[in-house]
Amino acid sequence: MNSVGIDAVAVHAGKLRLDLAETFAPAMDEDPGKYTKGLGLHASSFPDVEEDIVTMGANAAHKLMERKGLTPEDIGRIDVATESAFDNAKPVSTYIAGCLEEVFEDDFHHANKGERKFACISGTQSLDDAYNWIRAGRHRGRAALVIATDTALYARGDAGEATQGAGAVAMLIAEDPDLVEMSLEQGFGSADETDFLKPNQQFPSVDGKRSVQVYLARMREALADYESVAGQTHPDQFEYIPFHTPFPGMVRKAALFGYRHMIRDTDIEETVATDIGRQPRIEEFDDESQYHDAVREYMDALKETDAYGEWYDRAIEPTLDIARHVGNWYTGSVHVARASALRRAREEDIDMAGKQLLVGSYGSGAQAEIHAETVQENWTDEIDALDIDEQLTERRDITFEEYEEIHDVHNHDKEADIDAFTTPSEEFVRDGPGPMDERTYRYVE
Repeated sequence: MNSVGIDAVAVHAGKLRLDLAETFAPAMDEDPGKYTKGLGLHASSFPDVEEDIVTMGANAAHKLMERKGLTPEDIGRIDVATESAFDNAKPVSTYIAGCLEEVFEDDFHHANKGERKFACISGTQSLDDAYNWIRAGRHRGRAALVIATDTALYARGDAGEATQGAGAVAMLIAEDPDLVEMSLEQGFGSADETDFLKPNQQFPSVDGKRSVQVYLARMREALADYESVAGQTHPDQFEYIPFHTPFPGMVRKAALFGYRHMIRDTDIEETVATDIGRQPRIEEFDDESQYHDAVREYMDALKETDAYGEWYDRAIEPTLDIARHVGNWYTGSVHVARASALRRAREEDIDMAGKQLLVGSYGSGAQAEIHAETVQENWTDEIDALDIDEQLTERRDITFEEYEEIHDVHNHDKEADIDAFTTPSEEFVRDGPGPMDERTYRYVE
């Protein structure tokens, strides 16, 4: 069986930019450092009036197909991962396929289409579905198009408001991929949780403190499960470790937990032990609460060691470059982290061919998945084709008053009629409602 993985990737960011330090913080009467240092965020991306999850997903997919010289006949399935869906029956993939058929001479009538929902992890679950479909031999030589697209909005005044963002990541899954080969081994951590949910509502209900705890607990479980089939992991084994990134501050916590787990019983633990001692082992304590207190003290000390700092700067920090300037993309965020890491490697002229990534995906509710990816020989061609820098530079900065207006535009419970802030060109845009009040779309030359 040939290798299977991500052959190509394209990104489409919302066309509006909200500066958190200069615009959002003053309006909230907050210290800018709360966002730039605490959350690790500098700006959020938002969709313009004529943008939504369909246009962003279709624009990313169109860009990918054009660059790879693909036609609809080359695509055997289209899977969309989103937690921003607006239709409880018709999947977003059909809307996106309809958009793409406007610009291609052929159609996708023989492609399987679906929509995945499990909060932010559904983008990775869609990759898994495509991977399994190809490895099962049901693809007839065709590739799969996986699109993670979201508008991550919170209610005004919600604690999560500063982490908002909007964008789409389109990925082509195929045999003998040019970007990364996905590992057969996976690890899962899953439990019935209510840390973040949307019971028939657009904006999430979030228990922020609980959400962080659940994220870390499920990641630990997934890593242990992955090691049960792939063997013990080591920090030096992976060049980068992209995590699901609702905001960079969350990744800082996950990275420290992951590092502590990976160095247990290794040469690294013995090296840092000369300064901070060995990790606490639960069997050394009669009281579980004392053990947890000892672990917290150890992690506080571990975070300050040179070994951890050097590893974090190498393996984690590069994965956050893009997220800092776009906010949370829900289903797309871990895939933005992968692209960010490889883009940094390209900038620093690091030869990534044959090197490994350890990808940590997560979705509230809750489930984490860990799998490895091996970077392929042609990875530089794919990363060079990313135009995310140009997109971020071309975004229109909005004032706080304009932010309030655009938030209302994308609030399903409000009717807001304002003009678009940008002029569309060579892209899909949302059109007026159809005869059944459905969303309609058109391509603007």
